[in-house]
Amino acid sequence: MREGAGPDGEEAPEPVRPAVAPARVSWQKLTLLPVLLIAVLLATWLWFEQADLDALTRNALSDGRVSKALWQHIELTVISTFFVLIIAIPLGILLTRGPAGRATPVVMTLANIGQATPAIGLLALLVIWLGIGRRAALIGIIAYAVLPVLSNTIAGLRANDPALLEAARGIGMSPVGVLTRVELPLAVPLILAGVRTALVLNVGTATLATFGGGGGLGVLITTGITSQRMPVLVVGSVLTVALALLVDWLASLAELLLRPRGLEAGP
Repeated sequence: MREGAGPDGEEAPEPVRPAVAPARVSWQKLTLLPVLLIAVLLATWLWFEQADLDALTRNALSDGRVSKALWQHIELTVISTFFVLIIAIPLGILLTRGPAGRATPVVMTLANIGQATPAIGLLALLVIWLGIGRRAALIGIIAYAVLPVLSNTIAGLRANDPALLEAARGIGMSPVGVLTRVELPLAVPLILAGVRTALVLNVGTATLATFGGGGGLGVLITTGITSQRMPVLVVGSVLTVALALLVDWLASLAELLLRPRGLEAGP
């Protein structure tokens, strides 16, 4: 009888080895985009080093104006995203609970109106109502970015298997326990996708904050256009694009790292 054969002379099946989960984040994912962004920013800096800038251009880019505009843009993005999360995720949870679900069509219609309205028009209306300042800009950015997080939260919670939720209740879990330990972890991938979309929207929409007195990189872009100074326009545009790509890259890493391991398909 051959080694490894069964009692009837047939070869015994090889033991099943546990599948090794693939790495969540590959080195390509970690390095490709940052290297590309560094190359673009370096090329832009080298172009400025050899460019012949006039007095108006140097004045627009000196005295820390670029770093101030960049920091204002980051602040607008972070603050608006924070308020989007604390508004959209709890609201999405509420709209999937019992009688509150009847209000879902109305709430989604309002959220769709917020995003369907042209951002510059919405900002202008808010400036007329609230006056010039950061508050009007932030409210406009938030209203524009609520929809993807809200709709993905609702879709993620409604996509959960009812049999799985019933089993959780059957073992004695409370409604809060079912929500926090079963429903939300299963909905995390969709919710994070909505947050990623909202982040990129916020970076883009924040460029319009300058029209409401909110600052940001839009100041450099509008200055470059109105004064017909291409270097100023290039700085504002390149930094805006680089920030949007960086935010999207960070959000994609968060999607991979925060995704529950139980939802990962084995090879």
